[in-house]
Amino acid sequence: MSITQQYLLDTYRARRHGEPAPPAPGAHDWQVVREWRDHRLFRAVLAERSARGRTRRFLGRWLHPNP
Repeated sequence: MSITQQYLLDTYRARRHGEPAPPAPGAHDWQVVREWRDHRLFRAVLAERSARGRTRRFLGRWLHPNP
């Protein structure tokens, strides 16, 4: 069963029982991405690493190695 089919079945059941319809698939994807990013930054701070600019610093060292 696909996600769309499950959503339609859940919507049908909710309507039959007089309950509010569930959120559509993908409705909260960006919220999940933001929470994942915040959690990753939080873990970096707990590990006493820089929370910002790590990728840029890595690329800078890789592209411009010290002689």
